[in-house]
This record gives sequence, structure tokens and C-alpha cells, in this order.
Amino acid sequence: MSANGPQIPSLAGLVAGVVPPLTPAAHKGQAGRIGIMGGSLEYTGAPFYCAMTALRMGADLAHVFCHRDAAIPLKTYSPELIVHPLLDAADPLTELEEWLPRLHALVLGPGLGRRPQTFATLGHVLEAAKDRQLLLVLDADALFYLNENYDTIQGYSNALLTPNKVEFARLYRAVMKADMRAEGVTAEHVQQVATRLGVTIACKGAVDIIASGDGVMRCEVGGSPRRCGGQGDVLSGAAAILLYWAYGTAAATQEQPIYPPTVLAGWGACALTRRAASLAFSQRGRGTLTTDMLPCIPQAFNSLFEGKTK
Repeated sequence: MSANGPQIPSLAGLVAGVVPPLTPAAHKGQAGRIGIMGGSLEYTGAPFYCAMTALRMGADLAHVFCHRDAAIPLKTYSPELIVHPLLDAADPLTELEEWLPRLHALVLGPGLGRRPQTFATLGHVLEAAKDRQLLLVLDADALFYLNENYDTIQGYSNALLTPNKVEFARLYRAVMKADMRAEGVTAEHVQQVATRLGVTIACKGAVDIIASGDGVMRCEVGGSPRRCGGQGDVLSGAAAILLYWAYGTAAATQEQPIYPPTVLAGWGACALTRRAASLAFSQRGRGTLTTDMLPCIPQAFNSLFEGKTK
């Protein structure tokens, strides 16, 4: 990979190339069945933003696996969500494993919480998902879990991690056993951790850094100066559906892809989130919230990816 030269047209075209065409011959679920493991008593917005972003981009179905306390709020936010209040069930893993074969990609972490029982379930779900070679996006509390359990994801190339710089600095300290502060994070550091773990990392910041063992790229699509909570959840939902589409395209072609599917999905998710934030900010200004971004996602998607060619 290279960070040199004009990136937006070429990369946007490559992302556009993995978007499935809309056709009357398609059936429900074919364009993407996305799962989100997250949602707790304190945090119900995060899985909502994640799921709705995937749906607004063109996923067909979004399942949210949450704590019981989060289920009613999530159901009232939108009738589009399929809500499973099973994370605090007596045997959550057995119930979750029934759904894993039906999913194309799984996001772990938005609003999940950090209770020991929840993290124990997360560890089991990670192993079950890896056994099925499920496409994974890890964000928020799942990244916090990795600080002491990064070996659970090591060498799993189907994983995309989406930390902000604070979350990345914690992960760097855990994985590299060296000091790191958020303000000191560089592209080289992101690639070091991505290479050590054998995964792709999309590190969010003033300039987003997407790195794998193959190299580094940057996303500098214009965004918003607002830093309201929830924008990372938008990004993780976008990453999940793009990950499914990118892997599907790679599997269907004989050609070697220019970029790994995880890298393409990471860049596309960063670009989509930035463009949606910019559109929302142009309407709301200082009062922009992540809820204002959701209606802007189709326009952001169309402006970046529809009608583009490789």
C-alpha cells in the first residue's frame, strides 16, 4: 500500500467496486446480515448508531445482541432493529451461537460495558466467531478487552480494529510493552501493532490511519470539527457492511485485489463517516449530534461511492 498521490478518487472507486448492485432478483438478507454485540444499561445509543448506519448503507438486516436493560430502549429507537436481549441470560453463548451462522459480519463492543461476566462472554463469542471465520469489527469496549486479551485476536486476518487514538495508545502499551500517549501516535506505530497482531487497524484521528502488515494508508476526506459521542459507532457499522461486501467481491473474482478487503473496508468506513459528519455539520453547526448524521448517510454514500468506477 502507498499513501502517496491522490487517494480519494482511486480508493473511492475501489470501494464502489465492491458495492453490490440493486436488483429485483435479490432476496432479503443477501445484501448483508450484520450482528452487533453491544448495548447495556448505561449505553443504548452506540449499538443503535452502528446498526442504523449499516442499514442506511444498504445492509438488509441488523441484529443487536444486548443486555436486557438495553432491549426496550433499542426497540423504541427503531422498528428496523432485531433485538436479542440475551447477554445477561443464564447461558448467553448457547443462544448467541445459534445466530452466528446467519450473520455475514459481527461488530463487537459498541455500548457493551466492561462487567467481568460480559467480558467472559465476549471471549467465548470471539472464539466461536473465529471458528466460523466470521468477519469481525472490534470497537469501544471490545478494544478495552483486548488490552489484556490481545492474544485472542492475534493472527486473525478477518478482523478490523477501529480504535481512536486514546484506545490505540492503550493497545500499543499492552501489545508492544512500551510507553505511548495518544498525542504521540503515528502511522508507524499503528502499523507496528497491526503487524504484530496480524490484523487491520483503522485508527481514528485528525487524519485516519489504516494499517495492516502490507502497509499504511490515510483517509483525509473532509469531516467535521464536532467531536460528539457516537461517531465511532457510525464508523464501526459502516466497516461491518463494507467488510462483507469487500470479502464477497474478492471471493468472486480471480484477480488479486489491490488492497486487502479489511483495508478497503477500513478506508471506506472512515471516508463515509467523515462525509456524513461534514454534511450534518453544514446543517447543524455547533449543535451537531450523531443522530443528525444518520439521515446524511445515504447522501454521503452516494457522493463518495455511487457511480464511481475503479
